[in-house]
Amino acid sequence: MHLPTFSTARLLLQPLELADAPAIQRIFAQWEIVRYLANRVPWPYPADGALKYVRDVALAGMARGSEWHWTLRPLEQPEQVIGLISLYEEAGNNRGFWLDPQWQGRGLMQEACTAVTDYWFGTLHKPLLQAPKAVANAASQRMSERSGMRLVATGESDYVCGRLPSQVWEISREEWQRQRQQTELDAARLALS
Repeated sequence: MHLPTFSTARLLLQPLELADAPAIQRIFAQWEIVRYLANRVPWPYPADGALKYVRDVALAGMARGSEWHWTLRPLEQPEQVIGLISLYEEAGNNRGFWLDPQWQGRGLMQEACTAVTDYWFGTLHKPLLQAPKAVANAASQRMSERSGMRLVATGESDYVCGRLPSQVWEISREEWQRQRQQTELDAARLALS
């Protein structure tokens, strides 16, 4: 399956390519990015970490048809990689993302999440999206809340920063579609007023 490119109000979501590895390597190895990621991310991050991840993990998953990965780029600077967002056919873990800290706090990841969640439900026709996260990752929890997800499980998981309380958030295809329809209705009403 050919992976589409998406544009949001401020972002270009471009399918991940091997050529993206050097840009990812330059920005990914920051504690603010990796600390709440699953402990399968090596830390300290090796000099060839991005190359190995893109080549051996992400692109291999895309070739199998069980993973979908996009780089995040500012729409006005499409050559600049600022993050990554991914979808996975993995029980309890269907979406993950990271964003360069200097680009955080602007609502960009919400735009990216909306685009790929639409793809998950609308194109891939998946019935449910689940996203795990560390309880300490309050920004990620707020993102899940804003996108209509609900907390469905708690426990503990191993992260780069150590073992922490964790959560799983989810939303069904029907819930997502209702929410998107309501958002479109609200936008149409606002445009008419």
